[in-house]
Amino acid sequence: MSEERTNVGGVAVATGHFINNLRVSSPSTFEDRSPLDWSLKLADVARGTALEANLALDAAHDAFPMWAALGVKKRAKYLRRLADLIDENIDRIAIVETLDMAMLEESLRLRVIARGARNFRAYADLARSYKSRRWTANGTRNRVLRMPAGPTVVITPWNAPFMLSTWKCAPALAAGNTVVLKPAEWSPLSCSLLMDLVLEAGFPPGVFNLVQGFGAEIGAALVSDPRARRISFTGSPETGRSIGVAAAKNLVPFTAELGGKGPFVVYGDADLDAAAQKAALMYDDAGQVCLAGTRLIVEASVREEFLKRFTRATMKHVMGDSCESTTTISPLIHPEHLARVQGFVDRSLDAGDSLIFGGKRPDAEGLWFEPTLIQPRANDAEIVQREIFGPVLTLQTFIDEDEAIALANSTEYGLTAMVFTSDRAKAERFGANVRAGTIWVNCYLVRDLSAPFGGTGISGIGREGGDYALDFYSDLKTYQVREDSTHG
Repeated sequence: MSEERTNVGGVAVATGHFINNLRVSSPSTFEDRSPLDWSLKLADVARGTALEANLALDAAHDAFPMWAALGVKKRAKYLRRLADLIDENIDRIAIVETLDMAMLEESLRLRVIARGARNFRAYADLARSYKSRRWTANGTRNRVLRMPAGPTVVITPWNAPFMLSTWKCAPALAAGNTVVLKPAEWSPLSCSLLMDLVLEAGFPPGVFNLVQGFGAEIGAALVSDPRARRISFTGSPETGRSIGVAAAKNLVPFTAELGGKGPFVVYGDADLDAAAQKAALMYDDAGQVCLAGTRLIVEASVREEFLKRFTRATMKHVMGDSCESTTTISPLIHPEHLARVQGFVDRSLDAGDSLIFGGKRPDAEGLWFEPTLIQPRANDAEIVQREIFGPVLTLQTFIDEDEAIALANSTEYGLTAMVFTSDRAKAERFGANVRAGTIWVNCYLVRDLSAPFGGTGISGIGREGGDYALDFYSDLKTYQVREDSTHG
């Protein structure tokens, strides 16, 4: 057992796993460094293997019957207690996550971490308010009931790790499942803080567990274990395919959000100022946002005017320390990721694509990358077709609606799409014909927790959000009673 902690921005953070309400160490550790200053080691974090995966699944398996039998009302009390504690600790969580993955502290403090509390409250309410489908047929009265599915494995990405973990774990817990959470190894620390709050909230042992480490060493053991009855993953399509194969072998339902390459379409009749301002937001968080519209697709007649306004809006961005309120663009998460983003840009230019602005690191010592805009030589260019996950956008033009829709649908991804137009009928046609899990018209990043969220194509499988998530984390059964066989 381990109670080792490290000081991160004045906050004591546990470096061990959290299994059965106890901190657990591993024989080996991995270094966690800050993207704000790569020379700054934040922690030596417990490096889990199949051993810790087995311990966590043992705990989740043993706790499941009790948690499932508790019922939605009693489970909701735990979730609300946890939400209250998150609200009380927003500042502490925000500074740790800023130092760990470099998202802007002000954004985390004012919006993102509080969303974690809202996730737990929302699913506590949704689970309690479930209205089962009822009908009569063939002389029977029928109801559809939810049953907790079992121990759930949740694997989350390194961007916005705290909020995205709560987004997945809250409905799983509300549905009556126990959880084993594995955060990404590049930013594990804010999820460790979440486990402190789980303990303070009084969750029974084994209900909510955390293991840390690398996908090949501990993640693979978690998703291949037949005791895991639900798996939820956010990350790359490559890893998603591997997890999907493991889930299929045990016939385990699996949901995956696997990134995007969203089209950001601007028609000539749009409010160009509004479109340009929203387009410039695609560089927020250094472009490390799966929902972003990274392919600017602009009607040819307004290309130059839009580009002028977009460039002006982009140049207002400030690269700097994520702890400073004036900063709008953070560094990238890791030197490996910086090299990946730089590689995309270098290959693009070598292949004959045109650089409009940006394209390089402003500081050889830091992990920042300039906001970059590239005009591809053709639509099949790598820079258009593959997710970069950095501050790199492309600019293409179209002549008519058919071409705009064809370009929007021309990648394997289908997570989000954005369209700017003043013509409602045109927007409706776009919405009807573009393949994406979410389509925003004259807006961006407007989220409702009750709405389904997920992608088509290689952007993912399944839907999260609202009752869609609760149905996923449940087994559904039909309860039938012969109409003349019961009384009262």
